[in-house]
Amino acid sequence: MTLVAVVSYGQDKYNYVHFNKLTEVQGTEFVIASIENWGKTTNTKGKYLLFIDTKTGQSNQVDFPSDGYIETIEQVKLDTLGINKIIVLARTVDLDDKNGVDWVDPKQIIIISTDGKEKIQLTDSKFFVRTWTVNRQSGTIVVTGHYDSNNNNKYDKADKNEILIYDLKTLRLVNKI
Repeated sequence: MTLVAVVSYGQDKYNYVHFNKLTEVQGTEFVIASIENWGKTTNTKGKYLLFIDTKTGQSNQVDFPSDGYIETIEQVKLDTLGINKIIVLARTVDLDDKNGVDWVDPKQIIIISTDGKEKIQLTDSKFFVRTWTVNRQSGTIVVTGHYDSNNNNKYDKADKNEILIYDLKTLRLVNKI
């Protein structure tokens, strides 16, 4: 038993924590820390966003797959519409079930509350997000992309392109074009 404990501790001492970015959440007392845990063989052991309450020191952790990739984190604050959300564009799904999440897998839009307590994947796991923008007048997010209709993991003529419009207050799909 002692040998197992010593070997386990010995493996753990070579782990590193990388704080990649700190982002203030405007209109709140929260700051978001983007964090990766690395093992001794430079493999990512975990990725998460840590929502830190700067008044109390309390934090909420939002986990992502260790092989996933967080591309952008953006706050959308629309006081007149009562919307204050964090939008994350990330690759989190291994669609082809080969060797984990990689650059050929789809990007998803994930909505997180400003305190990190709620996380909702807005777009379907099989929808490849290409671009997105927020209409600040209507409080909607417009997303372009496609579904890989023939499941060949390539963007081609057979794939179905769509424009999706979501309401940021209800997080529901409003329209497909």
